[in-house]
Amino acid sequence: MKQRPRVLLLIPHLGGGGAEQVTVLLARGLSLKKYELHLGLVTQRDAGQEELPSRVGVHTLGAGRVRTGAFRLLRLVRRLKPDLILSGMAHLNFLVLLLRPFFPQGTLVLVRQNGTASAQLTFQKNPGFTRLLYRRLYPRADRVICQSAPMAKDLARELEIAEARLAVLPNPVDVDGIRNATGEDLWSGPGPHLLAVGRLSQEKGFDLLLEALVTVQERFSHADLTIAGAGPKERALKSQCRKLGLKEAVRFVSYVERPSAYFLGATAFVLSSRHEGLPNALLEAAAGGLPIIALPASEGVVELLSGQPGAWLANEISSAALADCLLTALEALKPGERFEHEFIEKFRIDRAIQAYESLIDETLKRRQP
Repeated sequence: MKQRPRVLLLIPHLGGGGAEQVTVLLARGLSLKKYELHLGLVTQRDAGQEELPSRVGVHTLGAGRVRTGAFRLLRLVRRLKPDLILSGMAHLNFLVLLLRPFFPQGTLVLVRQNGTASAQLTFQKNPGFTRLLYRRLYPRADRVICQSAPMAKDLARELEIAEARLAVLPNPVDVDGIRNATGEDLWSGPGPHLLAVGRLSQEKGFDLLLEALVTVQERFSHADLTIAGAGPKERALKSQCRKLGLKEAVRFVSYVERPSAYFLGATAFVLSSRHEGLPNALLEAAAGGLPIIALPASEGVVELLSGQPGAWLANEISSAALADCLLTALEALKPGERFEHEFIEKFRIDRAIQAYESLIDETLKRRQP
């Protein structure tokens, strides 16, 4: 019997943001008939409660941080001897590619870029150092996976990476699971009810959204906002709420494993990011039919939403532009209105998984004598 290729998926830990969710969906969806699948969790000490197929090998390395997990990761790769590694986040990608010369001979490496390179370099604390890592290490990957064509073009332009090394693959989204989910309405009051999802960090622009909400309340006095996420800016954002007089209008619900629990009763989903790749939270909101109000956080976001029914795109990244966009959308929307966002179809989990399998198979052929 022909041995299945051994594929190792790598992320820091379960839970967290879109990159982790994508990798978990891949672990659930990639064919176990075609591949022997393993999932490596660099900073996690136990497998947690995430539902994964029993035939997926889960390896918890328990490192304090990704960058301190080098020897543990190297031991895992040398023990498993995977045919192919797929790494899912930029800082982990750097570590994997740095270690690649020490992997067993013939180990193939795919890395998934989960943000727009030019924006990340602009907002990074050490952009020169990060640019150097990209330029020195990313060429070591067999292929670099981008979420959109604009992201791939940006990566090629910004870091001079050959376009032949880049692959554009859609994020897998469980469209049917989101649409068929049942639950209770978690909102109260007349609304309108705005939902935002993401890590509480500077790039997510929740401070801009809070400023915009003040303007929105001048027209919609009962407008409220729920922010699902955790992160370093939580204290600052809560302080900003108090200073703006929004304490009663804004609800922080910390990290939520399934943000779709808040879709029922929500008036609209808001993407307030200063920069993004193509966030899963946005795609999941589209799968749920929510009206979408967004800042132009990347070329990918603009390309996806421009001219789409049920989507309102601000003309610039500022609180004033976001407030104008929110008011335009809220004045046009009917209570409980939902939309068939046709663009979400290409992100259906079966189509996305098929695209990933095609890339994996194509890459594995390079190992053949």
